[in-house]
Amino acid sequence: MSAFDAARARADFPIFNRRVRGKPLVYLDSAATTQKPNSVIKALTAYYERTNANIHRGVHTLAEEGEKVIEESRAKAARFVNAESPSNMVFVRNTTEAINLVAHGWARKHMRPGEEVLVTELEHHSNLVPWQLLAKDKGVRLRQVPVDAEGRVTAEAARRTITPKTRLFAFSAMSNALGTLSPVADLVKVAHDSGALALVDGAQWVPHMKTDVRAWGCDFLAFSGHKMLAPAGVGFLYGKPEVLEKMDPFLGGGGMIQEVWFERSTWNTVPHRFEAGTPSLGDCAAFGAAVDYLEACGMDALRAHEEALTLKLLEVLRGEAGVTVYGPSDPKERGGVVSFNVEGVHPHDVGQVFDSEGVAVRVGHHCCQPLMRKLQTGGTARASLYLYNTEEDVAAFARGLKKVKEFFKVGAKA
Repeated sequence: MSAFDAARARADFPIFNRRVRGKPLVYLDSAATTQKPNSVIKALTAYYERTNANIHRGVHTLAEEGEKVIEESRAKAARFVNAESPSNMVFVRNTTEAINLVAHGWARKHMRPGEEVLVTELEHHSNLVPWQLLAKDKGVRLRQVPVDAEGRVTAEAARRTITPKTRLFAFSAMSNALGTLSPVADLVKVAHDSGALALVDGAQWVPHMKTDVRAWGCDFLAFSGHKMLAPAGVGFLYGKPEVLEKMDPFLGGGGMIQEVWFERSTWNTVPHRFEAGTPSLGDCAAFGAAVDYLEACGMDALRAHEEALTLKLLEVLRGEAGVTVYGPSDPKERGGVVSFNVEGVHPHDVGQVFDSEGVAVRVGHHCCQPLMRKLQTGGTARASLYLYNTEEDVAAFARGLKKVKEFFKVGAKA
């Protein structure tokens, strides 16, 4: 086990003081959203208790203080992913909005009929539907890099699929359904070698592992705050400065303009031209506290902790007859996400039995219906880990799995 003290970290999260179905809460659904530490909750409330005012163009004290707090969060986000400058970081609501911003602001402007967007078979619907809409409206073609039998994407497979017509390769760094870790830098190189840009969906990667956009060389990175201890309603799109400068705004309104006439407008500088209207101010302020918390934990220590727990989780599942586990067999090739099915039991029923034990897992297609079809299943149950999970949580998971099998008589002799 790593030196990371998950039990100590757990004490920072007030939600773990509650009980579910009369039992201590075991939260194994962090791939959907993470719980929030006291420092983030306090930062959110402190903003509204002491600082609340709309930002930009205000010269009174509260407005100036509010803008300073928001811009500090932007700078922390830039540092966290090793961006060249805070001006490369665009505030958005979530990863979905970030990807749509690229689809509308870059792809609709620069792509032509017959050109291609390349994705992988692992993608979340948020990295499929925007490109489907683009294909319908612009005559662009959407193509997929196949995954292997364990749900892995390789640079070789990407190289075989990409063509000179590919203008953008958009792929997830870590699968939300299988936990698969992609060879990000290698895939970015495949894109650039073919003359395409690379967009990385970092929703699942950024909260759990060191992220370095400059080392990766990606043109875009999208990620959400609520999956990394921050409130829902705030996320970021990172973009290379030369790429952002060539993009059109996605939304029009206040804050994203320089001058407005009745018949035309001129745009603000990057990143503000992409931030129309009033942002979710308290959420943006609290994002900085989430970054502070993660940096204090240490991303290398966090990764080692999750890898050790993932191995134990896999050992529990693989030791049970009648259980199918999806995704890479090597825990070093996956993050802390494990999808599984119990023979003859619908995933929703699995989830309900776990809930009766106070264990929260996610069930369904995980917004990855094309991937589920490839796996020949309608959905899975999914356990996902984070810094506040412990070996005791894995033991509770094992008890929940045992109860599922006993209740539905899986493996019982006739």
